[in-house]
Amino acid sequence: MIEALNVVSMRVLDQDEALDFYVNKLGLEVAQDFNQGPVRWLTVRVPGDTQTEIYLEKPAPPVYDEATTEQLRELITKGAIGWMALRTDDCRGLYETLKERGVTDFTQEPTDHFYGTDMGIRDPFGNAIRVLQPAKAADEATA
Repeated sequence: MIEALNVVSMRVLDQDEALDFYVNKLGLEVAQDFNQGPVRWLTVRVPGDTQTEIYLEKPAPPVYDEATTEQLRELITKGAIGWMALRTDDCRGLYETLKERGVTDFTQEPTDHFYGTDMGIRDPFGNAIRVLQPAKAADEATA
């Protein structure tokens, strides 16, 4: 039986730039960072969540051949591969914090919906990130 989600992958073109964005701007923390042969295993996570990590994967040989690597790089640049959703307790406050930290690629400012308030941003590579602050009714229904 599956017990939990452990690691998901977000493909990036530059792991150092991704590390700066996801940790210094978005506010995640480094979970693991080591070289495994020619592959750098770099994961980040939501502070306090020791169960789920995001692998900031740079497509490259030997995992992918050169032709596949180039195709993936093109798709990443177009924003056609990566997507994730994060949860917050203060979407508008986080929006202001992200602006102060230098995030500029917002695809949607905080917007109220029946399910809560959410916003959209892109990482430096074009990956879409949604941030949701659930409505109180939704929180109470899941509690």
